[in-house]
Amino acid sequence: MTKGISNRRGWWVTVCAVSGLLLTMTTGAELLAQEPTEADIASGRRLFHQKGDCQACHGWSGNGDKLDSQAPDGADLRASTLDREQLIFVIKCGLPGREMPAFDRMSYKDDRCLGRTQADLDRMGLELTDPGATLQNREIERLADFLMSKVIGKGEMDRAACIDFWGEDVDVCGDFRQ
Repeated sequence: MTKGISNRRGWWVTVCAVSGLLLTMTTGAELLAQEPTEADIASGRRLFHQKGDCQACHGWSGNGDKLDSQAPDGADLRASTLDREQLIFVIKCGLPGREMPAFDRMSYKDDRCLGRTQADLDRMGLELTDPGATLQNREIERLADFLMSKVIGKGEMDRAACIDFWGEDVDVCGDFRQ
């Protein structure tokens, strides 16, 4: 009987080891697949400046110097410590009561955002700013790719960062020292 238990235990250890190896290989492959391309980053930059109009509140460089005096004050994303997952969540679900809109059109129609619906926000007295446009999941991911690559945690803007941010030396980069 002990030999049968020992064989089953050995079989179970082997299954766990192989499963762990496969999980590690899959996770590694998924991480490689998530590495953004230059096209992804360029697409995210366009979303930041155009469709999402993030610059209206966060400034053209993401430093919180807003372009529109009527827009809410946006956070300084260049000083942010958010990781990609947190950033995607904030873009999708917004920050009720803090003027960050939810760019996922279904964000509070169901309970995908912290288990809350629009009725919950209403009961809590939290308003949610309407975005100028909603974004699809892939657009939110591209926006996050751009922000993680060029803005989040990148510190103050200088000429080199400006050129990197735009992908070329544009007129506004001349405002920064070399």
